[in-house]
Amino acid sequence: MDKIFLRFLAVVGVLVMTSTVFAMELLTKEQALKQIFPDVDKIIEEKQAIAPAEEARIKDRLDGELVFHSKDSKSKEVEAKKEYTFYFGMKSGKKVGAAVIEEEPGKWGPVKFIIGLDLNGKVKDLAVMSYSEKRGRPIAMRSFLSQFIGKGSSDPIAVRKDIRGVTGATISSQCSAFAVKKAIVLYDELYLKK
Repeated sequence: MDKIFLRFLAVVGVLVMTSTVFAMELLTKEQALKQIFPDVDKIIEEKQAIAPAEEARIKDRLDGELVFHSKDSKSKEVEAKKEYTFYFGMKSGKKVGAAVIEEEPGKWGPVKFIIGLDLNGKVKDLAVMSYSEKRGRPIAMRSFLSQFIGKGSSDPIAVRKDIRGVTGATISSQCSAFAVKKAIVLYDELYLKK
């Protein structure tokens, strides 16, 4: 009888563990900015509002959306923003890089990223700051994130094109690719093309 009860508890435990969504904060904003800009004198913030013409161009470059959508996502909605904050690392009074903190809906909840760019709009570094995922946790690993390094506006930045998705975490992989592409497009449209 004790063996049956222990097996029952083991099965219940496995079911609870596989059905639980884990919300994890991996980096605070300050930690994330320090990772992206390890050797700067200071970090400044610049807010950029998106004008209607800019929004149309940005949406066009992001296949008509400002927020990643997947019909299979169980995440709460993430609102499209009309203003973005860009962080610039400063060294000897000059900008040396830019960063954007971006949140997109994953499979089970929002995923927050920080994407660091060089001044030409290519990805220098990135990190997952927080997520609420069951199987998408490998998107926070360097082995997945490193494939975005060096990507720029001329790259597709899409799963099954130039990005290898995480097996069993397709939506989380797609949301990561969308967040990186969006950061590049925003920087390109709001800074490089002005």
